[in-house]
Amino acid sequence: MAGRRTKKAVSPRVDPPILVASGVGKAIEGNVLLRPLDVSVAPGHCVVLRGENGSGKTTLLRILAGTMDPSEGSATIDGAAADERDPLVRRTVAALIGAPTAYRDLTLLDHLVLIDATWGRGDGAEERAEEGLRALEVGHLAERFPHELSSGQQQLFHLAMALGRPARVILLDEPEQRLDTHKRGLLGDLLASRKEAGAALVVACHDPDLTSRIADRVVDVVPA
Repeated sequence: MAGRRTKKAVSPRVDPPILVASGVGKAIEGNVLLRPLDVSVAPGHCVVLRGENGSGKTTLLRILAGTMDPSEGSATIDGAAADERDPLVRRTVAALIGAPTAYRDLTLLDHLVLIDATWGRGDGAEERAEEGLRALEVGHLAERFPHELSSGQQQLFHLAMALGRPARVILLDEPEQRLDTHKRGLLGDLLASRKEAGAALVVACHDPDLTSRIADRVVDVVPA
């Protein structure tokens, strides 16, 4: 009797990394801002950067975003050098590293509509902008101006700006700051949703609950 043929186990498909940093480090006039390290992240995955203040997490994020050149090593996005002047990088990367530019004479809704229109998403910009604000529970502030917000509300507005545009790579520097437990939960849900949609995330984070919610890998950034 012929033996029964067994099916081979099928390994889950793993996409190659979209963002790769190899041995990136940064020093200015002998002052080491970031010790060399490696980071890579594939679509649908999240790397959380963990480390004390001053360890170089923000510097690393700036290098990954293409706004700062490394002193050593290299950072690439889709195989091209991470450089914010490259249209490919600008189309691919959404980042919140420090406070973004905001205009005193534009409402929160105006800002998000402008961002939506800038990226050519077509009809429905206002509806998408309203939904982006509602998702972070600041929809009731849509007609406010940025300078009228509390610090926590400003953080939520900045997150709405960063997450309100199409992006395959999302870079966030301590997005949980100034948010209460409930709002951090909302943020975790939104970031998990972007992961499920195929975005690659790199997030500097001090919050263990948020880290547990979103991280596929944790990289410890060690101070110089």
